[in-house]
Amino acid sequence: MSTTNMLIAGFGGQGILFSGKFLAYKGLTEGKEVSWLPSYGPEMRGGTASCSIIVSDEPVGSPIVSNPDVLIAMNLPSLDKYEDAVVPGGKIFVDSTLIDRKVNRTDVEVYYIPSTQLASDNNMPTLANMIIAGKLLAVTGEFEEESVNAALKKVISAKRADMLETNLKAMQIGAEN
Repeated sequence: MSTTNMLIAGFGGQGILFSGKFLAYKGLTEGKEVSWLPSYGPEMRGGTASCSIIVSDEPVGSPIVSNPDVLIAMNLPSLDKYEDAVVPGGKIFVDSTLIDRKVNRTDVEVYYIPSTQLASDNNMPTLANMIIAGKLLAVTGEFEEESVNAALKKVISAKRADMLETNLKAMQIGAEN
């Protein structure tokens, strides 16, 4: 049985819930059992936001991720809060543009991605979340263009369909960095 528990955390407005929903839909398009549980502070944009995602070969019993296999930290408070919760041998992805400290643990794999800077440099300032998601999929060997495209088509509304290619490009930038 294969189950991956993921936690994405950062400020509201960084696309935390969107990237979590994308990862959940990607699992669905691959025939996996999934859970997506968003959480955000009352202040919304600018406040705290996190998202628990579980992708499994078996039915998911609880949507709560207390000890993630994968943590994406998009800001320093999120890294401070969740770093110690990651399981030994897990993976931590850090937006190194916004987080200037290093992960203290030695029993996890750490990836420092300047996703906010890459997003800005590539004229896609709102897509740092998808750049770091692309890195996650590349590192885990899960970047399959067919399922990525299918999942993006599910999470990008018809009104924003013009953003499909831009989101895919952002993910490819992440995968290559």
